[in-house]
Amino acid sequence: TCLLSDSWIRRPLRATAWWGAFRNLPYGAVNGKEEETTSSTATTTVLRGIGPPKGDEDVVMPYFQMEEKEEKEEEKKEVKMLNNEKSITVSLPSKEETTETMDDANNDAPPVRFEDIDLSVPPSVYSSSSSADQPKVDLVWDLMRYEAEREAEREPLLLSFLYSTILNHQSLESALAFHLANRIASPNMIGTQIQSLIREAFDADPSFRREMRADILAVRDRDPACTCLPDVFLYFKGFHALQTHRVAHYLWKSGRTVLSHFLQSQVSQHFQIDIHSNATMGSGIMLDHGTGIVIGETAVVGHNCSILHHVTLGGSGKKGVDLHPKVGNG
Repeated sequence: TCLLSDSWIRRPLRATAWWGAFRNLPYGAVNGKEEETTSSTATTTVLRGIGPPKGDEDVVMPYFQMEEKEEKEEEKKEVKMLNNEKSITVSLPSKEETTETMDDANNDAPPVRFEDIDLSVPPSVYSSSSSADQPKVDLVWDLMRYEAEREAEREPLLLSFLYSTILNHQSLESALAFHLANRIASPNMIGTQIQSLIREAFDADPSFRREMRADILAVRDRDPACTCLPDVFLYFKGFHALQTHRVAHYLWKSGRTVLSHFLQSQVSQHFQIDIHSNATMGSGIMLDHGTGIVIGETAVVGHNCSILHHVTLGGSGKKGVDLHPKVGNG
């Protein structure tokens, strides 16, 4: 048995009036009392006697109908404003201007030819500081960005990858820190931590910047399979291993040997190349293919050298003498 009070009986009647309006039924279908009030802007249907709780004598049209009416009025105002706007005169370019624009588009040449860049990376090719007499230049970075843009146009599927690794960065150092950090990151050390280490090494050792550019040019010059600078930067694991070693070497010289060993281990795991953090590597070095290369602690590799896969510069096994080989300049 269920007892209902007077208020509970009246509530369904009120809900019925609103539900009838929501279903676009005429209010007269509920209580038969329908009035229309006409104004200068719109006609509103008003109910009397049934509707909201006490205190509201009239029930106006549902809220969604009011929104539709306001939207229509706003559209009319916008159309009126557009009709009242003054006409705009558009001047077409002349034939000479069109010809000049087409010539500029056809002359989309790289900023510099690769063959014209000196492999020794002198100040005329790269300068980290700028002054009134000598503005900052970076021909290697300029050419890499240009070639990355051309590759993105030819292969749209790589657009996002090329943008995040090269085109989104302001300098070659920033791009390398981002790319290497993503290559060797692990649960033990996330990418942002490795990225900050690489930037620290760049800031502390100015020679690192020149050596990196010389390494890129060395691979581009000596490897016939390499057709552009982004290929070296993005895909050659020998280049990635060598640049990570330069960061580990900086940490070793700074007394942070445990951290340098961690980077050495990551290089060995990801690239199958084992270079001791204390090994001395010159500039303009190419580690071709790279798999299986082992370079010991006291080994020295001079400038402009090329090392192929499965080369070991290991210890002699003797005591009291220098254990590892020394390779001169190429």
